[in-house]
This record gives sequence, structure tokens and C-alpha cells, in this order.
Amino acid sequence: MTNREVAKIFNTLGKVMELHGESHFKTRSYTNAYLTIRKITEPVTEMDISTLQSIQGIGKAISEKIVELKETGELRTLNKYLDITPVGIVDMLNIKGFGPKKIKTVWEGLGIESPGELLYACEENRLIDLKGFGAKTQNTVMQQLKYFLESKGKFLFGKILPDALDILDHLQTMRPNDIIDFCGDLDRKMPIINELTFLVTCDEETFSDQILTFAPFSFEEEKLTYNGIPFNIEYTDETMFASVKFQKSCSEQFLEQVIESFGEIDNIYEEEEVFETLDIAFIPSECRENPIILDRAAAGELSLISDQDIKGIIHNHSTYSDGLHSLSEMAEATKAKGFEYLVISDHSQAAFYANGLQEERVQQQWTEIDELNAQWSDFRIFKGIESDILNDGSLDYTNDILEGFDCVIASIHSNLKMDLNKAMQRLIRAVENPYTKILGHPTGRLLLSREGYPIDHEKLIDACVANNVVIEINANPLRLDIDWRWIDYIIKKDGMVSINPDAHSIDGIDDVRYGVIAARKGGLMPEYCLNTFDLEAFKAWI
Repeated sequence: MTNREVAKIFNTLGKVMELHGESHFKTRSYTNAYLTIRKITEPVTEMDISTLQSIQGIGKAISEKIVELKETGELRTLNKYLDITPVGIVDMLNIKGFGPKKIKTVWEGLGIESPGELLYACEENRLIDLKGFGAKTQNTVMQQLKYFLESKGKFLFGKILPDALDILDHLQTMRPNDIIDFCGDLDRKMPIINELTFLVTCDEETFSDQILTFAPFSFEEEKLTYNGIPFNIEYTDETMFASVKFQKSCSEQFLEQVIESFGEIDNIYEEEEVFETLDIAFIPSECRENPIILDRAAAGELSLISDQDIKGIIHNHSTYSDGLHSLSEMAEATKAKGFEYLVISDHSQAAFYANGLQEERVQQQWTEIDELNAQWSDFRIFKGIESDILNDGSLDYTNDILEGFDCVIASIHSNLKMDLNKAMQRLIRAVENPYTKILGHPTGRLLLSREGYPIDHEKLIDACVANNVVIEINANPLRLDIDWRWIDYIIKKDGMVSINPDAHSIDGIDDVRYGVIAARKGGLMPEYCLNTFDLEAFKAWI
């Protein structure tokens, strides 16, 4: 065990003890030991106890624990605290600049137990009103979290894309005469990116020698990195570039079916050649997942949804609940982006942690919506709500209030630790409620952070179709829920989806693009998507 590893254990012990309210004297002794041990050049686990005790900053208690580490590989004291601390909370202790006191505050105040839940809470502006926080602190925490989540080895496509584009730009600047592009998970726009991979047309030795002389790049722990983000380079020559790129930008099933129809993909100069030979329309890399898409293309039935098809923005929050911008600011921004309508859907009263709307504030918001709508003839705000699905499956508010909304989005936000029967009971009852128009983020998952509660997808989709309830693809990169793999089943059942950003800020509106990517992966056609309806068609649907 290296000194760095020993030091890290003491640092964790000090932080966990502080998290549980132990005295500052105790916790400080362990964090001081962390700083001391890191500076020692000789391995502390090879020292006898008298030598350890002679080192300034290492007393009797610390030296005895170092011996315990040497003999057993663990600390009983640390294990005692870890046993009563959620794994996600311990993970959060590794976030730079986010100490035990703040972690304790969000854990006790908001029930947050993982880094992903914390990031989502930041994006919903839930930390602003906590003691010791504010907008500036929340923004700092959010930036620290982004780096932390990205550096764990797996990445959310929507979060890593800007960095991936920066890397690509730097590589192309460095090698302007080579062909360089995304490859693998990046090229397929997978929701979770296991590896950042780039394909280049030059030999490895030349590239390897050059890349480390280019300022943004470095070599850390046997990986190329860009600002601490690890990535891979794969090499080929120009004649094989298109072949290699194609083969690495398909799912295994999709590639097998193409090879069965086309033959081996090793002599193409453009990816389009594959589809020209098959006499079908070009299928973009993000859609090369399910062989069903290839079958549709062969039948001439492939009409994939695109960003341009989205006419309105559904599921948005304002400062009435936990949004960062006012209702009028959200509406003006949506209109300025070229959309025809906005469905505002702040949190309902049960979501007290998100400043959910009590009935009098619902009426206040409706009045403001009417006043704003009077200003426009070519744009409209619709009166929506994201109603909590309560523990028994009923919706928040009385029927008199629910009836006044144009669009009720029903979502589960509380009591998420359910078995299949409980989850389905709540969801089906909510779907069968006559006021429910859209089912929000059906599984409650947060990618790379929290698994969704278990659901019977087919049964739930069937229920939505039977009750004319639209199913949300929540476009927030942390959710992308319902998963794209269920889109084909929704289409077969003649159901409808709505691609919703769940925006809590003006910038959040743009997340709709990630929902479109997910929908395209599943082969979604515009006619099966609610917010491809123009304003008049959407009014009619309401």
C-alpha cells in the first residue's frame, strides 16, 4: 500500500467522521495525517510503530491505525462509519471543493444521496435556498460536479459533447491534412459514452510524438487526456477510413445485418456507398442501433424525426417553482428560438422542496399567462403543471384545479424505492386519471447516478395508449427517459411521445436536441411525436 493510498484512507475517515458530526479535534487529526503522509518519501507501512510516532503530525492513534492497515488492509473505525453512510454520499466526498458540511446539508435538507442527484438538483435550482448556499455557490457546485462525473470514466453524451468537439477541433488543427472524426460511442451519440474515441488517418508513431507537444493534451495514468478527460485515438489509412468508421459506428446487431446483405465492409470510400449498394436511404450513425430501422429503410418507410420538426416546447419550469428564469423570460426565449408555443409546467404543491405551487399561486400564474398571451398572435403559453404522482397513484390538487390546466404532466418524484408492483400501481392509476395528458420520465432514472424504479414497460405503454396519454422522452441528458429502445413498441401500439427538455432555465430549452437524438435512435417518425404539432394542431389536441 503506497503512502498516497494510506493518506487517502485517512482523508476519507476524517471527512466521514465530520459528516456524522464528530468533534473537529478528531476529524482534524485525520485530515492532518493525510497531509503529512503524502509528503513522506519512505513507505509508512514499512516503518515500525516507534519510527511512525517520531514523525511530527503522526501520534499514537494514527501510527496504530497505520499498523492496522499494514496487517489487515483496512480500518475498523472507517468501516464503522461506512456502514451507516450511503455509497453515493461517500462518493460525493471526493468532489473537489464540496466538503462534508455542505454534503450533510444537502443530504439532510434535500435527501440527496449521490453525485448525479446533486447535479440534477443544481440544474433545478434546489440548492439556492439552502442555508450556506446561493446562486453562485450552486453554480460552482454544478461545475465541480460536471468535472467529477466526467472524470469517472463514463460520460453523459450531452455533458461531454462540448469537450469532445474541442478535442476534435484541436486534433484537426494539429493535423490539418489528415482525416479525423468521432468514432464508436461518440459517433453513435450514445446516451452514455464509455470511451471518447477519435479515428485518424496517420501512423501511430508520428501522431503519438506530436500530440504531447500540443498544449491541451497530456498523458496521465497511461491515457491521453484533455483537461483531465481521458480519450483514445484509433489509427487507419485514408483508403480504409470510411470502412473502419462505419463498422465502429453501428451496433453489433445492425452491423451483422448489413454484412449479411452487403458483404464485408472493407472497400468503401464513403459511408453512403453501403446504403447506395443496398438501395436504401442513408441511415445516420446515431440511428444504426436496431436492425428494425434497416428494415424500415429497405421498405421505404424511414422518415426520422429531426430538430426542425419540433414546433413547441413542452415541460418547462419557471421561478414560480424551481426554475432560474421568470415565466415571461422563458416564453420570450422560446419564441426567440423559433418555436410556436411553450407549455409551462412548474412543480405541484406536494413538491415542497422545489417550491411547488399552492392553489393561490396556480391562479396567479394563470392570470400572468393570460396577460402574456394577450400580447401575441403567433405564439402561446399553455397552462401546464408537472403534477406529482402521490404515493397512492392519485394526482396532486383537487379535480377543480386539475380541470383548469391545459396540460397535466404526471410524474413520480418521491418514494422512489419501490418494487415493481408498487411502481406499476402508482403509474397505472395516474395514467388512468382523466386529467393526465402526459406521463413524465416514466422510470425516474438518472443516468450514471440512479437506476430507475422497476416498471413493466409493455404494460405501461399499453395503458398509456388505452387512455390517450402521451409518453415523455425527457430530454435532459441525465434522464433520457423513456429509453429509446421502447420507441418501436410505442409506434407498433400507435402511441405518442413528447420530446420534452424539462427546462429549468433558458439554456435548458436547448436540451430538446438530446431527446431528438434519442428518438432518432429508436426510429421515431414525426407523426408519432406530440410537439411536432404546429400551434393550431396543438390547440386542437388540448
